[in-house]
Amino acid sequence: MRSQRFFRSRSIHTNIAVSFSLLILCTTIVLTYTSYRLSSAAVKGNSVAYTSQLIEQVKLNIENYIGNMESIAALVLTSSDLEKYIKGSKLDEEEALKDKLLASHYLRSVVQSRSDISSILYAGSDGMTVSDRQHAVLKPLPELIAQDWYQKAMNQLDVAVSSSHVQHIFQDEYRWVVSISRKLSNANAVTEADQQGVLLVDLNYSVINNLCKQIELGKRGYVFIVDPAGSLVYHPQQQLIYSQLKFEQLETVLGIKNGSVTVNTGNDQKLYTVDTTSFGWKIVGVTYPDDLVANKQRMQGTAALWGAISLIFAMAISIFLSYALTKPLKNLELNMKKAERGEFDIRVEIESTNEIGKLARTFNLMIMKIKELMGQIVLEQEMKRVSELKALQAQIKPHFLYNTLDSIIWMAETGKMEEVVEMTSSLSKLLRSTIGEGEELIPLAKELEHIRHYLTIQNMRYRNKFTYSIEVQEDILTCSILKMVLQPLVENAIYHGIKHNPEQGHILIRARQEQNDIIVQIIDDGIGMDEEQMGKVLLQKSDFKTGSGVGVANVNHRVQLYFGVKYGLSFTSEMEEGTTATLRIPVIYEEESQ
Repeated sequence: MRSQRFFRSRSIHTNIAVSFSLLILCTTIVLTYTSYRLSSAAVKGNSVAYTSQLIEQVKLNIENYIGNMESIAALVLTSSDLEKYIKGSKLDEEEALKDKLLASHYLRSVVQSRSDISSILYAGSDGMTVSDRQHAVLKPLPELIAQDWYQKAMNQLDVAVSSSHVQHIFQDEYRWVVSISRKLSNANAVTEADQQGVLLVDLNYSVINNLCKQIELGKRGYVFIVDPAGSLVYHPQQQLIYSQLKFEQLETVLGIKNGSVTVNTGNDQKLYTVDTTSFGWKIVGVTYPDDLVANKQRMQGTAALWGAISLIFAMAISIFLSYALTKPLKNLELNMKKAERGEFDIRVEIESTNEIGKLARTFNLMIMKIKELMGQIVLEQEMKRVSELKALQAQIKPHFLYNTLDSIIWMAETGKMEEVVEMTSSLSKLLRSTIGEGEELIPLAKELEHIRHYLTIQNMRYRNKFTYSIEVQEDILTCSILKMVLQPLVENAIYHGIKHNPEQGHILIRARQEQNDIIVQIIDDGIGMDEEQMGKVLLQKSDFKTGSGVGVANVNHRVQLYFGVKYGLSFTSEMEEGTTATLRIPVIYEEESQ
């Protein structure tokens, strides 16, 4: 709901720009994150494959090496000197010693030919022992046959390969070796126990160490070897392992024959890549995923940089497109506001044939039609106004004539012939000037002349019931005024102000200019009107039968029809003090009215 209110209160330009920006932002984030994940996965996959290849290569090297050692062991076993010693007579000590020296010489020659072989020893259950050392002192036979290499060889049909260990077969000699032991039978033995012996080939540990140490797996990666029993054959930090300062997930490793597994080690992760040799050793490559993706931060930074650049370009394009799309709409909106202000001489430029262009074309047609209709309405209103003015003016004439003729008849019946002549003369002049040439506007001086004739007639009718005076600025006598607008006001002052006053009254007609208006006041000192009466003055309707109340409302209506609603009549009155009728019209000079 909040988002809907946001879009509703914004312009189309803003909505399009924001929508495009959000869409592009989401797309950029998804693409950037996906690209980073794919790149990271690809790098990780390649690194894992590379590590697997290295581990496989290490496995092959070790298998080949151990195979070579097994071959050497087999070769030693086929030696005639060693065979002669093993099968020789144990009763002839001199002969046996001679055969032992020959066998030892042969074993020493083999050891001297291979620097990776630490020692070769044959130990038989019948007590016959021989090694490559000429002067070394062997451990007693019971201790020798009690050692692991001897027991494993005796319990296996094939070659036994030990883990790395400290060899202790010679007095005062402790070497770190890997042992290859092989059981062989003595065909000349009398008992079955005497028929067994074990050939031991000790390999220098440095050989395994050199094979594994040269392998580099990232910044922190390494290789270690573990035998099937879980004992470490090789580890670059073997002392730390034995000191329990460093740990490896050996149980996890032993559960994998070939493959990779990721394990958590606190805040870090390790990737174990395991490959198993034919004799059970597991070659384990340890890598760190963070190291595999060595340029992780660089990849993140690059992805973020290009994402930001793409976002900036995309937002700039979205803003440009939204501006281009909404520009015709804004132009159309600007022209609509002009039409709202009444400007219909406008035309929207059509720049395209799309929906906006069709809308602009429709707007132009609508404006054209409205302009035509407005012209028709103005013409019709003007014709209506002229008709109304003529109708109002026509209402005044019979009313005035009726009252005047009634007064003449009354004076004739009373024998006042001179007064009849005077009133008839005034009526004649008044009618002549009233008929005129059919114009609506006449000079103020001419309208005042009408009023003088009218006041003369009315003063005679009411036997000098009132006096009158006219005070007008000289410079406004030539200004134009609607014809026959003052006579109804004077008539109203006589009938409703002076007529019912027991004393002689006075009517003052005053005209002056106030800025761009002319103020004409009809002031009487009659009985006045209360608030209710004043409120009804401008609402009175024409009454042709009685003649009373006729003209005041019509005068106000005529003035407002001709000059506008800001002009017209207003009244102020006090009971027993009199009434003032004020007529406001614009200043129009005679030449302007023609």
